Amino acid sequence: MSRCKASSVFLITQLGLESIEDSFLKGSGLALPPERIVRIGQGEAAKHINVLGPIFNQLIRAGIDRNSLILALGGGVVGDLAGFVAATILRGVRFAQLPTTLLAAVDSSVGGKVAVNVDGGKNMVGAFYQPVFVYFNQSLLASLPESEWICGLAEMFKHGLIEESGRVLTNLRASVGRLRTADSPDLRAAVLDSVAVKAGVVEQDVRENGLRAVLNLGHTTAHAIESATAHRRFSHGAAVSRGLATMLLLSRDVLGLPPGETEDLLAAMESFALPRDTAGLSAAELLEHMRFDKKTVAGVPKFVLLERRGRPIFGQDVSEEQFQQAWSEQAERFGAHE
Repeated sequence: MSRCKASSVFLITQLGLESIEDSFLKGSGLALPPERIVRIGQGEAAKHINVLGPIFNQLIRAGIDRNSLILALGGGVVGDLAGFVAATILRGVRFAQLPTTLLAAVDSSVGGKVAVNVDGGKNMVGAFYQPVFVYFNQSLLASLPESEWICGLAEMFKHGLIEESGRVLTNLRASVGRLRTADSPDLRAAVLDSVAVKAGVVEQDVRENGLRAVLNLGHTTAHAIESATAHRRFSHGAAVSRGLATMLLLSRDVLGLPPGETEDLLAAMESFALPRDTAGLSAAELLEHMRFDKKTVAGVPKFVLLERRGRPIFGQDVSEEQFQQAWSEQAERFGAHE
């Protein structure tokens, strides 16, 4: 942080992270007055557009200027909100990502997409705004609940699916039994691999005009699941995991992903303990929520599908009948429990 030469430092973090916050402040030598620390709530509601006014007012009263630095200490919700605040206050203030979850480390802290939610949907108001740096302390994962491991591993598995050489997915599968240990060298290597995959895509298409859309693999269904359950029932990763299972079935049916490869990848999901059930949701209600997805064009939802492992194709049309058929098969094979 000393290289940033900030006139002042502000911290945006989350309630429930007090011990991590205290450890970080002591370790970094930062002595921040209370007015320079913003603590938001937990869950998607904490990054609703309605929370912005009080945060802007607090930072302005505390003397933020164009040479200040905002630190985002927390998971994806904190990073998204803090990044959006940084992108918009004073028309742009530098910020840095300090992810505390596996998901944030391998996904949301990388790439510069920041956003807040509105009543009309998740991440509907946002910007492309790159952090000046990302710092991840792997030891923080020691306290992660299982649900957060699923979140991160689902995105890491997704990155393995789109990486062309197959090396990342092969290494992930080889170390599957050692990826839920915070101090594991295999986890460190897997995190670095995952970040490299995402960063490599982003570098080629920073503003998501084309190629970057492949990072939405599994997300058309996932966002519909989250929206249909008001962002309360499932973590993002649990929704993405179910969406990846749907994507594999659709890839087989729509793009001709070989059945053997489809089954192998579905089995790999099971080995990572990634959920594949349909959670008691109907295809009809998911299709209704897909109408409001950012990727929908003229009322038709667009999917990212796999032609082969490592060969994602974005902008794919999927008919209602095809989606209903895949969702029905998913429920029959992997369960439809609530």
